[in-house]
Amino acid sequence: MSRKQEKILICGGGLAGMASALGLKKNGFEVELLAPREQPLSLEPEQYHPRVYALSVASQQFLDGLGVWGLMPSERITAVQAMQVFGDASGEITLDAWQIMRDELAWIVESGTMEQALLQALQVFGVRWHDALFESFHNDGSRGRGVMTACGQFLPADLVVGADGARSKVRTAAHIQHDFYAYGDSGIVTHLDAQLPHQGIARQWFTGDSILALLPMPETSAGPQVSMVWSVKQALADELMGLDPDARAQQLEQHLQAMTDGCLGALTVRSPMYAFPLTFERSAMVAPGVALVGDAAHRVHPLAGQGLNLGFGDIEELIHVLCTKPAYQGVGDLSVLSRYRRKRAEPIFAMRWVTHGLHQFFGLPGLPAMMARNVGMRLVNRVPLIKRLLIQEAAGIAPQFSSRTKRS
Repeated sequence: MSRKQEKILICGGGLAGMASALGLKKNGFEVELLAPREQPLSLEPEQYHPRVYALSVASQQFLDGLGVWGLMPSERITAVQAMQVFGDASGEITLDAWQIMRDELAWIVESGTMEQALLQALQVFGVRWHDALFESFHNDGSRGRGVMTACGQFLPADLVVGADGARSKVRTAAHIQHDFYAYGDSGIVTHLDAQLPHQGIARQWFTGDSILALLPMPETSAGPQVSMVWSVKQALADELMGLDPDARAQQLEQHLQAMTDGCLGALTVRSPMYAFPLTFERSAMVAPGVALVGDAAHRVHPLAGQGLNLGFGDIEELIHVLCTKPAYQGVGDLSVLSRYRRKRAEPIFAMRWVTHGLHQFFGLPGLPAMMARNVGMRLVNRVPLIKRLLIQEAAGIAPQFSSRTKRS
C-alpha cells in the first residue's frame, strides 16, 4: 500500500507531536495533527523561556534532518563543551567533548525556540492542523479506526500517534498499560545571573537529598547566565514556593551559594521560578492502531537531561519502522508497531536504569554509602575508556567499536 493511501493522525501539539508530524510528512506519509493550537511565547531578546532542554548530538542531527535546526536563531543556542558532576563528598567526574574529538557534547535550547521553528516547518509542508481536543479512540467495524474530537468530529486514521504528554488521553483511551511512580520530589526551574563565566560547562551536584544542575545559557547585558534545574524533596519545594517572590529568590540564592561553593561566584535569580512533580513512568507503548512517543510513552528523572532526547529517538525509530515495513502490512498493524516497541526497549531501559538507579543510590543514607559512591566517582574519573563511553552516551553517539548504526 502506498504511503499516500494511509493516514496518520498525530495527537499532541508539543515538541514531540510537531516533530512526529514533520518527520512523517517529509517521509511521504499523509499526516494530520490534532491539538489545541497555541502560538509560542514571543519574548524580548534578553527574555528566555522557562523550560530549556539539553539536546544531544543525535537530537541535533535529527532536527537538522528535519530542516528545523537552521531555522532557530543561533544566538539563543548555547553549546556545552564539558560536563562536571560532583558527589556529596569529594567525588567528581569531568567529561570533555575533546575526549571524543568533538567541539560539543550537547546544546542548550529553549522549548519555545524549537516550537517556533517546528511550527514554521509544518506550515511550509502544509500539514493540516485540527484545532480541537482529543475525545476518544475508535477501532470498530461500523465506523473504522479513528479519533473523535471534543467538538464531535470524527477523524479517520490508519495509525494514531499519541504525543500528548505524560497524562496522555490517547494512552488511556487505547487501554495501553501504564506504570507510574512518584519520587516525592519536585523539580524547581529558573534562570540565574552568574558572577563568573560558565565557560560552556554544564554542572551537576548530588548533595544526598537533592540534585542541582546548572546549564550554560547565552550571555545577557548583565553578564553570564545559567539555567537551573533543582530536584528537591517535596517539603522543601513547598516551603520555597510558598514564599513571596523576593524571599523565595533570597533563600534560593543562599542555598545555591552553599551547594556550588561559589564556583560561579554569586548567583542571582533573574526569572520567575516554577516547580513540577517528578515521576518515573513507563508504558507498553503500542496497541492496534496506536503508537506512543515521548512523555506519553515514558518518563525518566530529569537528572540526566535525556527526556526529550529519548522522545526524539522514539520518533526516529517509528519513522524508520514505518518506512521499512513490508508493503502488505499497514501502518497500524500490531506486528509493525511491535517492532517499534522492541527497537526502543533497550535505550529506554538503559536510560531508566541509569536515572532511577542514580537517584536511589545518591539517596542512600549513611557514611558507608556516601564513601562508596564518591570513591566510585573518583575511580571513573581516572579511567579514560569508561569516561569516553559516558561521554558518547551523553552525546547520543554509539561507541566506535559497536556495530549499531542507529542511535540509542
